[in-house]
Amino acid sequence: MMKRQIVYTLFLSIIIFYTSCSSHKTGEENISTDIVFNPNTEIDNPKAKEKLPKFQFKHKDFDFGLIYEGEEVVHKFKFKNIGGSPLVISDVSATCGCTITTYSRKPIPPDGEGYIEVTFDSSGRKGMQHKAVNILANTQPNRVELTFTAEIEIPN
Repeated sequence: MMKRQIVYTLFLSIIIFYTSCSSHKTGEENISTDIVFNPNTEIDNPKAKEKLPKFQFKHKDFDFGLIYEGEEVVHKFKFKNIGGSPLVISDVSATCGCTITTYSRKPIPPDGEGYIEVTFDSSGRKGMQHKAVNILANTQPNRVELTFTAEIEIPN
């Protein structure tokens, strides 16, 4: 009796699985490639690239100049979205633990402005320093690098 119920349940499960899988196949056949939009395949369509969000920085590098060891210095990299859709920053990461970043977390509309703020802690460092900050966004290309330099002098 128990074996019969197990076999019956298994048989019913197979039938349900088969019918649910076959119904998905018919839905896949109706999908049109017209809904697919990949700017990398739209080489001949200049309007496709205009629709993408795009960074326009006033500058991508900054020189803090001469600072003393132990100082914390801050710079705000300002940008404008000169693209045709909202610009979304998904991540900003510094290449060094001595650098902290904050940034515009809300989508930046076309013609809107945003910022990447960099705080550099010179504690324990000396001489010329070259650091980078990497931005990951919904732009093409999706990565942008900002750089900054500082010459650190140890106070007497």
